[in-house]
Amino acid sequence: MGKAGGTSPADPLELWWRPRILGLTLLTLTLSALGGLGATALGLPGGWIMGGSLAVTVAAMIGLPVRMPVRLRDIAFVLIGMSMGTTVASDSLSLLASWPISLMGLVLEMVLIIALTGWMLVRVFKLDPGTAYLGSIPGHLSFIMGIASAGVGDARQIVIIQVIRLLMLTICVPIGAMFLPVEHFGSAAPTTTLSWGELLALAAACVALGLVFMRLGVPAAMVMGPMALATAAKLGGLYSGAMPEPLVIIAFVLTGALIGSRFAGITRQEFMQAALGGLIATAMTVGIVTVVSFGVSRLVDMPFGQIWIGLSPGALEGMGALGVALSFDAAFIAAHHMIRLLLLSFVIPLLVVLIRRRQGLSEGAATAATLPPAQG
Repeated sequence: MGKAGGTSPADPLELWWRPRILGLTLLTLTLSALGGLGATALGLPGGWIMGGSLAVTVAAMIGLPVRMPVRLRDIAFVLIGMSMGTTVASDSLSLLASWPISLMGLVLEMVLIIALTGWMLVRVFKLDPGTAYLGSIPGHLSFIMGIASAGVGDARQIVIIQVIRLLMLTICVPIGAMFLPVEHFGSAAPTTTLSWGELLALAAACVALGLVFMRLGVPAAMVMGPMALATAAKLGGLYSGAMPEPLVIIAFVLTGALIGSRFAGITRQEFMQAALGGLIATAMTVGIVTVVSFGVSRLVDMPFGQIWIGLSPGALEGMGALGVALSFDAAFIAAHHMIRLLLLSFVIPLLVVLIRRRQGLSEGAATAATLPPAQG
């Protein structure tokens, strides 16, 4: 529903080229870009999307008229889906045969984190299933935010919970390694990027499948369609490069602006509820990772710290750099994080379908309860 006196931040009927709407859109995008730049400069994980969403969130909460037109939202969705698919390693499936015990621990950990933290957020904080379970997913922040922004769960509460998770995990890993001589982080290895021809062809195919998914009624179709196609094409060997970094940054700036604009009108009570839930969910996540990592370390001949970093659902670049600094097996850490993201690429759509089905059953039961008894 739109706010009094105007359209909602993503009203499909608005004329985005009108001077006032264009000005507010540029203001929102500028705030998102500045926030993302600041967070990235501070070395925060997922800095562009986290910093951008927080900057626009603060602006919305202090009353600035932030706005994100629906057409820009759709562009952001397509870019998000493409970026998730292109970051999947082409040999991820072959890595499943390696390190079987730790990979079983990874799967167990993901199930426990999503099930237990999602259950806690529903039962204790009374969040709806979409908000609770998307808030509990350990990774794929931009994909989760795209789905939430498309109408699954409350994007404003999900972003608070997820941002707290990333921040707290970033703090917990260095604290856990304080007794080790860590003085610097290694730089990320260079990667090839898609050519313009490959990029345009992939984008066209992603948009086409997104429109097909939309016609079929698939939730968050313009995110899921591009993600599914880009992932399948990457695993099928049709391309090997990644999206150009500037394009990925643009996607994150757009997503940060979109998510932050959803905070317009949020109450302090709503924020505090989500923030407390995020802290408890993060504590549960750290506890589950620690217990599972300890169990795996009893069965394999590996350092506990290496297993913990490999299984920790933090940012890939941050965890990988820390592993290099601690002289751990970088291939082990990178493989486990990439496999986690690969598994989540399939788990998230399934989870969204289950959430929608559960919501449909609940709404059906509520409707049936309000109907008068049939006359016999």
